Amino acid sequence: MNSPELTPDKILQALNWRYATKKFDPTRKIPDDIWNALEESLVLAPSSFGLQPWLFLIVRDPQVRQQLVAHSWGQKQVAEASHLVVFAIQENISSADVDRYLARMSEVQGTPVENLQGYGNVVKGFIANPPFPLDMKEWAARQVYIALAQYMVAAAFLGIDTCPMEGIVPAKYDEVLGLSDRGYSSVVACPAGYRSPDDKSATRPKVRYPKSSVIEYVG
Repeated sequence: MNSPELTPDKILQALNWRYATKKFDPTRKIPDDIWNALEESLVLAPSSFGLQPWLFLIVRDPQVRQQLVAHSWGQKQVAEASHLVVFAIQENISSADVDRYLARMSEVQGTPVENLQGYGNVVKGFIANPPFPLDMKEWAARQVYIALAQYMVAAAFLGIDTCPMEGIVPAKYDEVLGLSDRGYSSVVACPAGYRSPDDKSATRPKVRYPKSSVIEYVG
């Protein structure tokens, strides 16, 4: 597979264009082909060991989305954006999940599953006895944020606005979305769509520290 033909200028243009959209245009919907690409960006997101300890909920029901506004600090983007993704973590990761991933790896790459057991044992050992103090739910949440970042960057390349939102009440989201009994819990939400013409935040310059204060070279 050839590498994509993106230029440095195009990448920086998309990243400068992107911002946390405060007001979406509720009349504009993301076309199916673009949305399908964004869904694939979630599927293709990297994760530690490749375990993918997550679930991405695409909330399409308008009534459910309106219900979630009350559990999102009143932020209307949840209801007004074209699409809403809720990023949830798998709460309990076990050796059975490693075996499931090894089976999938064997299926996709054509490698006998018995040849993957050494790798599987390494991953199981990490889960059972991490080499440093580690809360597995926090670890899973960090994986989810990798997927969120990839999703947002892909959206920016496609001219789609997003708004990552930690300002939610996860337990209430879990209740509304029926996650409480499924072994998953909400972490962050991200509406996507098209900015409203009167969203003043769209024209505000980005406030970032200069590169010299956040990047250091070692060696």
